[in-house]
Amino acid sequence: MSDPKNETEAEGGTLELNPELEAALREATESVDARRAASSEDAKPEAKHDATEALIHAYKAEAEKLGQELEAARQEAAGFKDRFVRVSADLDNLRRRQLKERQEALQYGHENLVKDLLNTVDNLDRAIDHAKGSDAKDLSALLQGVELAQRELTGVLGKHGVVVIEAEGVAFDPNVHEAVAQIEEGSVPPGHVARVYQKGYRLRDRLLRPARVVVAMGVKANPGSEEPVN
Repeated sequence: MSDPKNETEAEGGTLELNPELEAALREATESVDARRAASSEDAKPEAKHDATEALIHAYKAEAEKLGQELEAARQEAAGFKDRFVRVSADLDNLRRRQLKERQEALQYGHENLVKDLLNTVDNLDRAIDHAKGSDAKDLSALLQGVELAQRELTGVLGKHGVVVIEAEGVAFDPNVHEAVAQIEEGSVPPGHVARVYQKGYRLRDRLLRPARVVVAMGVKANPGSEEPVN
């Protein structure tokens, strides 16, 4: 006699499945779905796959190209920046150099002229010294004229920034003095200038010519004798 759960009713009846049959039906359904899915995948055209690969390759190539262009743009920008920095530095140096040249031209542009005038001053100094040592009366007017010319010329030089270097009686300074001889002299301390052989001149803070001097040394047996400086 059959189980009532497995009987089918004549009208509108239902079939009750046992667990084993239900599991078998479920496995069959899943298998059919899997085959349909596999069949659908196999049915895709190979051309579609190739097109996808080609598109991916094109995107990669474009990305690589854009990356190269970006790197080139960065290098070019770095080059522009480097050139800009160099040009700016060159312009700054040029401006400073031009400013310095203008300042030096204003202060020292007449340096050569002053050097040429120094010999004239020397000649006037010698003429005055010679006239002072002479007893001739006719030299008095000459002496006065030469002294006047000397004062005027010295004033012109002073107006342009030329000053006489202090020498006689001061400590010998190799920066502004040139020793031509040494002398045993008691009137000034040793190492000081005893006599000035030729005046020295400075144009503002620039040395035009050192003073040529005779330097005193300690007094020995025969004072007043000069020893040349090599």
